[in-house]
Amino acid sequence: MEKVCFGIDIGGTAVKVGLFDTTGNLISKWDFETIRTGNGKDILKDAANFILSKMDEMQLTKDQVLGVGVGIPGPVKDNGEVLELANLGLGYFNIEEEMINLTGLRVRAGNDANVAALGECWVGGGKGYQNMVLVTLGTGVGGGIVLHGSLLAGSNGAAGEIGHIYVNDKETKTCGCGKIGCLEQYASATGIVRLAKQILTESTDSSTMRTYPELSAKTVFDCAKAGDKLALETVEKACYYLGVALAHISQVVDPDVFVIGGGVSKAGEIITETTKKYYNQYVMDALKNKEFKLATLGNDAGIYGAAKLIIA
Repeated sequence: MEKVCFGIDIGGTAVKVGLFDTTGNLISKWDFETIRTGNGKDILKDAANFILSKMDEMQLTKDQVLGVGVGIPGPVKDNGEVLELANLGLGYFNIEEEMINLTGLRVRAGNDANVAALGECWVGGGKGYQNMVLVTLGTGVGGGIVLHGSLLAGSNGAAGEIGHIYVNDKETKTCGCGKIGCLEQYASATGIVRLAKQILTESTDSSTMRTYPELSAKTVFDCAKAGDKLALETVEKACYYLGVALAHISQVVDPDVFVIGGGVSKAGEIITETTKKYYNQYVMDALKNKEFKLATLGNDAGIYGAAKLIIA
C-alpha cells in the first residue's frame, strides 16, 4: 500500500480522525466522543489507541504510516509544548512527545484554527495560493495565516488570533477575552445577533427579524437576502468591522487571498462581497482588490490541515 498519514482534530465534544494519502485524498474518516477523564490526559490515550486499532484493522504497518498530525484548541509551540488547554482541562505538556510515546509514530501538532487554515490552503478554498488568511466565523472569530505555504504560528503558537483585533473604541461591553471592542463582538455568530438586537432596539422601522422569537445569525442573513432594511444594516455593520480588521492584517502579512469559513460563512457571497467592499475602503492602495473566497472543507478542514503537518 502507498504511504499514508493520519490527521486528528481534537475538539471539546468530539475527536475527528482522517486517513489521507500524500496528495490530500481522504481515504477514510471517523469520529468519537471526547472523554475528559484522567485530568484530560485520557484524550491523548484515546486518540492514540484509536489510531493503533485502525492500523491493525486496515493491516497498516508503521513503515507505511508517515505519521500523525494533530490539531488542538490552544497554542502549540514549534517543539510541541502546550502551556495550557483550558477547554480540555489540560495544563502544561508536550503533545508531540506524549503522542510519539503512545503511538511509536512521527507526530506534529498545531493550534486547531491554524491547522484548519493549512487544510484550506492545501486542498480547500485557498488551493493554488501560497499566502492565505483564513477567518472562521462561528460562535467566536478565529483564524490562521499561511505564508509561502507554511503556517505562521508565532513564538507561542498563538498567531492568527484574528477575533481579538481591536476595532471599536466606542464599545462598552467586555469581550470574552477580557478586552473591549474586539472583532469577535461584531462578526461572530453571537456578535451578529447582538448587533441585530441593538439595531432593532434603536429603530422603530418594521423588520421581519422582529417576528422571530429567537434570532440567529442565519436568520439575520436570510432576512438581509430578502431585502429587510434592518437586517441589511446589521450585515453591513458586521462586515464593516471585519473589512477593517482584514485591512489591518493585510498591511502586515500581504496575503494572496482571504478565505472565510465557519458556520456563518454558509450565508455565502453576501459576506465575502460586503466585507471586500469595506476592506478596499480601508486598506492602502497597493493592497486593494485581494481575492475573497469561501472555505470549502467545512468541519473537515482540521483533519486535512493536521495531515498536511506531516506531509511537508
